[in-house]
Amino acid sequence: MKLWQKDKEVNKDIERFTVGKDREMDLFLAPFDVLGSMAHITMLESIGLIEKSELPILLNALREIYKDIEAGNFIIEEGVEDVHSQVELILTRKLGDIGKKIHSGRSRNDQVLVDLKLFTRSAIRETVENIIALFESLVELSNTYQKVLIPGYTHLQIAMPSSFGLWFGAYAESLVDDMQMMLAAYNISNKNPLGSAAGYGSSFPLNRTLTTKLLGFEDLNYNVVYAQMGRGKTEKNVSAAIASVASTLGRLSMDVCLYMNQNFDFLTLPDELTTGSSIMPHKKNPDVFELIRARCNRLQALPNEISLIMANLPSGYHRDMQLIKENFIPAFQDINDCLRIANFMIQHLKVKDNILQDPKYLYIFSVEVVNNLVLEGMPFRDAYKKVGMDIENKQFKALTEIYHTHEGSIGNLMNERLQNNMKSVTQDFNFETIDQAFHSLLSR
Repeated sequence: MKLWQKDKEVNKDIERFTVGKDREMDLFLAPFDVLGSMAHITMLESIGLIEKSELPILLNALREIYKDIEAGNFIIEEGVEDVHSQVELILTRKLGDIGKKIHSGRSRNDQVLVDLKLFTRSAIRETVENIIALFESLVELSNTYQKVLIPGYTHLQIAMPSSFGLWFGAYAESLVDDMQMMLAAYNISNKNPLGSAAGYGSSFPLNRTLTTKLLGFEDLNYNVVYAQMGRGKTEKNVSAAIASVASTLGRLSMDVCLYMNQNFDFLTLPDELTTGSSIMPHKKNPDVFELIRARCNRLQALPNEISLIMANLPSGYHRDMQLIKENFIPAFQDINDCLRIANFMIQHLKVKDNILQDPKYLYIFSVEVVNNLVLEGMPFRDAYKKVGMDIENKQFKALTEIYHTHEGSIGNLMNERLQNNMKSVTQDFNFETIDQAFHSLLSR
């Protein structure tokens, strides 16, 4: 069944090629397609395109489909093109002509737009929850290991003293910035395209403000042409936010792999969280962090992939956009898997103490000595030259006591401020509004 089909059969090879992975991907969109249809027919009844007596019949039938989806019993049948066609087919089988009315004032174009936006909002919510969980773990570890010193590096050369408190806290703050990007992406997703039809509106007196409210959207995509232009653009912006989180996770994972290396030897993991070698009995491999790194690198390619699919497309709908779903929808599973497993793994990291007592880190304290001379009254450049000559002449004596007190330093991590910033960002996601809207639709 195809909503657009008339009296001609489509060539089977053409059908296979054009449908692609739509049936598989559309299963992720199914609950949102039903919710979108419920809001749409409620609006149609308000403008007289569906009889008052017909609305509860349609809503009840859609609720049954929704329950089947939630129970895992919903399928898109062979020969049915997509989720929109399957839902309409079920309604028509069950209700006859009444079921055929739900498509008035709609196109598959705005159906898939609203499905994707509803799916994306929901998927972002799960991602936000996982980011918060990882953030809180990082802050807790930062506070716990605030004074445990490690080398800081520039150019992968020993540079200045750092601490595990700084290291964990750095990735916590990175997630705050990532959350800002996620909020921006969420706000783009939280605008209603329904009623734009094929991209040029409808001669029906649609009440798009009503469907916006019914679906818990913050606002409309007002211009119907732009609503269609949002296809691909929304996914690109959301994938950029995902890529930002992936960048943070990938870099954290690289650090863990590096710090577990015996030449660094800052961290270790319990044996049960590592893998071994088939021929080297001593090996403890950080495979989980290596796979997080690889997955996150792949996720960082997604915005570019979407950009290339969309490059130079004119306004209006084009079938090119169908391909975006194939990697965009699974990206949420990937990033959420990475967030959850990273959170689990970092809580089991074993931090080593007294790392800087190793003589090879002697010169890491050179800046402390320079700064101490400056505090005693010596001009900085003279102090720098003196310490440099002492190092060259093997006369350098380290000052291993660290007194860093300014904001964001070893002695003043400012983690409470980070927590306040994260809370401020996350409060701007209006998930409760969506919950109330969906509850109202499903209980009408």
